[in-house]
Amino acid sequence: MKKIIRWAQIQPLVKRFRASPWWTISIGIHITLLLILVLIFADHALREEESVSSVYIRPDSPIATLKSPVPTDSNESNVMLNMSVPTEEPIIYFSRALPSGQNETYDAMGVGGGGGGTGRYGSSSGGMHNLYKVSGYQGPAHGGSKIVNDEPYDATFFKNYGVNPFVDTEDDHFSTFATDVDTASYTVVRSYLKNGNLPVNDSVRTEEFVNFFDYNYQPPANDTFAIYLDAAPAKFGKNCFLQRIGIKGKEISVKDRKDAILTFVIDCSGSMQREDRLELVKKSLRLLVDQLREGDRIGIVVYESRGRILMEHKGISAKQEILDAIDALHADGSTNASEGLRLGYQLADKSFQRGCINRLILCADGVANEGQTSAEETLKEVKQYVDKGICLSAIGFGMENYNDVLLEKLGDNGNGHYAYVDTIMEAQRVFVENLTGTLQVIARDVKVQVDFNPAVVRSYRLLGYENRDVADNKFRDDKEKGGAIGSGFSVTALYEIKLWEDKTGKIATVFLRAKNPDNDEVKEISKEINTTEVKKVFADASDSFKLSAVVSQFAEILRQSYWAKDEKIEEVLDLAQALAPAFKNDAKVIELVDLISKAKTLTLTPEPEPKEDKKDK
Repeated sequence: MKKIIRWAQIQPLVKRFRASPWWTISIGIHITLLLILVLIFADHALREEESVSSVYIRPDSPIATLKSPVPTDSNESNVMLNMSVPTEEPIIYFSRALPSGQNETYDAMGVGGGGGGTGRYGSSSGGMHNLYKVSGYQGPAHGGSKIVNDEPYDATFFKNYGVNPFVDTEDDHFSTFATDVDTASYTVVRSYLKNGNLPVNDSVRTEEFVNFFDYNYQPPANDTFAIYLDAAPAKFGKNCFLQRIGIKGKEISVKDRKDAILTFVIDCSGSMQREDRLELVKKSLRLLVDQLREGDRIGIVVYESRGRILMEHKGISAKQEILDAIDALHADGSTNASEGLRLGYQLADKSFQRGCINRLILCADGVANEGQTSAEETLKEVKQYVDKGICLSAIGFGMENYNDVLLEKLGDNGNGHYAYVDTIMEAQRVFVENLTGTLQVIARDVKVQVDFNPAVVRSYRLLGYENRDVADNKFRDDKEKGGAIGSGFSVTALYEIKLWEDKTGKIATVFLRAKNPDNDEVKEISKEINTTEVKKVFADASDSFKLSAVVSQFAEILRQSYWAKDEKIEEVLDLAQALAPAFKNDAKVIELVDLISKAKTLTLTPEPEPKEDKKDK
């Protein structure tokens, strides 16, 4: 009875409390406390599941910058790092002490942290009790705490195409190749050298070094192409002459450019978090969008574990919507490049218009690990669209977890080109300064054949173009693929040639064959060079000729070519420095001098002598 009386006594108080605002506040506090407890237990479980067994700290990589003064845990010898990459939680503790001092830089690499996405770093064996989630860096792609073979960058893929030998003209006096306007190799190597590392030999393609620079060839007055030929005694190389072939395409003004229907195909997989590469993609595409005009249209496809159409083609009047879609991109998941490209080509085909520029702009690190992972298989799936006239520009981003092989093959076989963007300045060059040339093709299936005169030329060697070789009897086969050249672009090819003593006359005839991209009409032009046109000494050659000699020899030394085994990089640097005043307004040449100087400090060993096999006819 007492209990009933007591409840009856307090019941009015309870009713009044429930009717007051304090009841709502009390319920809210209890729910909040309950949610906090749930989140604490969930976070603890997630940390236990994803923690790794050890941490390795590597110097000289801009992933994390040591804070100063160095704060430490009172019970542990932990050091707190402030991560310079985007993080969900900006502080990470390590279980062992790091060297003290200001502005020291370290890499945080967790065991088994390969691939993309979000990783957790810590040490269960070191008694660490503070573990924080880090986005943007996941450690070596192959697992472990160190990069395989002590390479400067993790999981980079390049292909060795060999080095061209000298060919005797009595065996084969024809040299045939597809043109190449790619420049990616030079900018990839530039990144290696700027970060204090020698490039991987296979990353160096001599022709892409040479074609990175402007040699001031004049465009043709009326034709599609102009051919320029010159030669001089070689500054580098033994007992030979250097012969240069310059090809310059016609220039189309910005106002005369065709309307562009562009399809951005963007890699948004987890690996694109590394080095902020997706952020550089966004900035680069912003530059491109800012250059477009009324009549141009943009569609967007993205791919991670699966591909998806992000935006159908829209006119430049929807510029802000396009930019907002680009800005909202984020990286996650694995990499299904083949599905992304397939959807990109399908979207481009849906909006295809004759008489317009129909082009895919692929922005990626080239590492595919879902669906088709090879360029050959991917290109088989989209061949019908390539044949229809939809071109592809493959633009590479990033250094670690980077596949040069895939991107180069996609660019070359997609009737387009391959460039590598390592800085916003390089993006400016590709997407602003060279935009019309990047977008509008003036000729397809461009091939060059050089017919050396055996009565004058004893032997010859083409510098570079190893992966652009064309069988001599396929030169006039118009089903044989060649290179694509954009408005105002130029192509340079260099030969080392050995002449018969006291022989004079025609050295060679250079033939160029190309298709009109609009109607497939084929046109062939040619030009000869005679011994009377050869300079007596290298010093008499033009500055642009000397520059091409410097650049090609720099590449040959970097890739440790047998034919450069006795050459000294100091001599290359001396000539580059002597040429610099003549190119004082060319930032690329000034930068070249700096790169050669950086490479000079490194030791290089040449490859074994290649076999001089007779070329297949």
